[in-house]
Amino acid sequence: MKRGANVALTREIPGLRAAVLGVRWNAGSERVLDESLVFAAVLCGADGHARSDRDFVFFNQLASADESVQELEKALDGDQAQIEVDLGAVPADVDRIVVVLYANEGPGARRTLGQLRSCAVRVLDAGDRRELVRSEELADGFTSETAVALGELYRHAGEWKFRVLGEGYAKGLAGVAADYGIPL
Repeated sequence: MKRGANVALTREIPGLRAAVLGVRWNAGSERVLDESLVFAAVLCGADGHARSDRDFVFFNQLASADESVQELEKALDGDQAQIEVDLGAVPADVDRIVVVLYANEGPGARRTLGQLRSCAVRVLDAGDRRELVRSEELADGFTSETAVALGELYRHAGEWKFRVLGEGYAKGLAGVAADYGIPL
């Protein structure tokens, strides 16, 4: 799927109870970049912002407060990281779940997503691990970004949909936090 495209997941697959959001990337020989990438999810209310700091799921907080969104301990099927969403358990005041990839800033040379050879987000049926959606190659559009909103799982007319975003942030996690109201 191209950036901006969306699909009606639960309308197309009425029995879908849980989805796995996965990310694949290839950093080539950039081992430092490869090891510093973090996949995370932000649960957003109607205003497009996280309701609290507990709505940011990442390596230091592996599940949302209600446990409807959880980072999987081990990614399967060729993904580097995966987050599982129990669609029926997501609180009613959560309108969307945005998945992001960011370079965790540390000592040493600054790394950017523009150094990635490939990057794609996908959606799997958590029940049978069948791939439902895969984004187009997103890395081609990256330059100096250190974070990207890859896609969003969102409610629309009582159904769950998924949209590919591919929106980069030159200010990294701080840019993502500002846009989605994540207290850092």
